[in-house]
Amino acid sequence: MLRLDSISKLKDFEAPVHLALGVFDGVHLGHQEVIGRAVSAAREQGGLAGVLTFDPYPLRVLAPEKAPKRLLASLDHKARLLEPLGVDFLLALPFDQERAQVAAEDFVAELVAAGTQTISAGEDWRFGHRRAGDRNLLGRLADEMGFRFEAVSPVMMEGERISSTRVRQAIRDGNLAAAREMLGRAYTVAGKVVEGRKLGRQLGFPTANLDRGEEQYPPDGVWAVRGTVKGQLRDGVANLGLRPTVDGQSRILEVHFFDEVGDLYGELVDVEFVRYLRDEQKFANLEDLKAQLGKDVELGRRVLRGGE
Repeated sequence: MLRLDSISKLKDFEAPVHLALGVFDGVHLGHQEVIGRAVSAAREQGGLAGVLTFDPYPLRVLAPEKAPKRLLASLDHKARLLEPLGVDFLLALPFDQERAQVAAEDFVAELVAAGTQTISAGEDWRFGHRRAGDRNLLGRLADEMGFRFEAVSPVMMEGERISSTRVRQAIRDGNLAAAREMLGRAYTVAGKVVEGRKLGRQLGFPTANLDRGEEQYPPDGVWAVRGTVKGQLRDGVANLGLRPTVDGQSRILEVHFFDEVGDLYGELVDVEFVRYLRDEQKFANLEDLKAQLGKDVELGRRVLRGGE
């Protein structure tokens, strides 16, 4: 997907631009509705459909104490999630105190001057200096500046609006079924494979150790997982936690894929947590750990085949 980092680069398209505006952490069903309006406008009127978001997460700049500690998707992961939605480009504006001082009217004027014909946003989205921009302002500016504004109502589930906060809580609780329903897809985390202690290889169960980054993880334990590795879907089991048997000092995710996947160092892997298998536990010795890993693999295979 084409990536941009400034509004001025929209002019290079020499074509109308239709933008979905928001933070879009996780790209849940509510976000998809907003994005879908921009995509539909581009298909109906001609031009390109884009998503405008901010990097880093704005609340981490404006009020770090209130910002979520974990996100549902890094910027790179977000870009991959947008591709199947028909989005032509991602505009990720660097967010800092200078950007936060830009008046809402000036921000919109900048977008229109760069060729924006449609703006879609959640009806409760706020933006600009002191969050002065809202649906009322966008509606008024649409009439004055000649662009089309789409205000999108929240998507509801069980009587409550779907939000990134709600999805994060479901994942923290281990309720991956609820997360899937709100996202419209399985929740995945993305991480780069980094060098580990190679203990799994010594035990006969080689693992890919993933850099955890800043994405939200479910509860610690052993999971049956599916991973996208070099463009291919692979089944496996993963341990998420401190690895108490070997006196681990930091929380990591290590994945054992059932089939040979070759050298993965430096590769980006997406992991779906399919089923919780057991709590993480400390074993008396490595032989006991190895025996349990064998049982975990056997159970994981049955679960992922749908046999349990």
